[in-house]
Amino acid sequence: MEHRVAQFVNRILRASKLDTRLYTEVKADPGTMGQALGAVLLASLAAGVGNVVQGQLTGLVRGIVATLLGWYIWTSLTYVLGAKLLPTPQTATSYRAFLRTLGFASAPGLLRALGVVPGLAGLSLLLAVVWMLAATALAVRQALDYTSTLRALAVCLPGWLVYVLLMLFLVLLFGEG
Repeated sequence: MEHRVAQFVNRILRASKLDTRLYTEVKADPGTMGQALGAVLLASLAAGVGNVVQGQLTGLVRGIVATLLGWYIWTSLTYVLGAKLLPTPQTATSYRAFLRTLGFASAPGLLRALGVVPGLAGLSLLLAVVWMLAATALAVRQALDYTSTLRALAVCLPGWLVYVLLMLFLVLLFGEG
């Protein structure tokens, strides 16, 4: 058990460092689905914690739900664009392998927990979302066997924009705190 926790923490750190080998590793290993889901849940929990200032328990729940929903939309749109509409001849992945890979790309979202510090909500959200875009572009490149990071970034951008607009909508709807 201790080894699995250490392995999980190591993978979160590697994902945050934008280690492309990690994304290749988790794409190939079906046993990492639980850890990938754990990374998404931790990043969503961090968003909820960062949102607590905006409404205690309701801010926490709102942050978690919005982030999970946003991540699912972003990931699904990216999969459809990259794997179904714009694949390269070498693109070979399953939806589950794609989810595993992109699950770890949410690791930089842990920064959103800093939103609980007065005055850091906007900055921590901005930094986390941009860092997650970079991580997702690298994860997509590995998951879809692309040779170009720019192609992967172009596939990620539409879903990322939907994600950002959803987060902005929620900030406007519920306030910054």
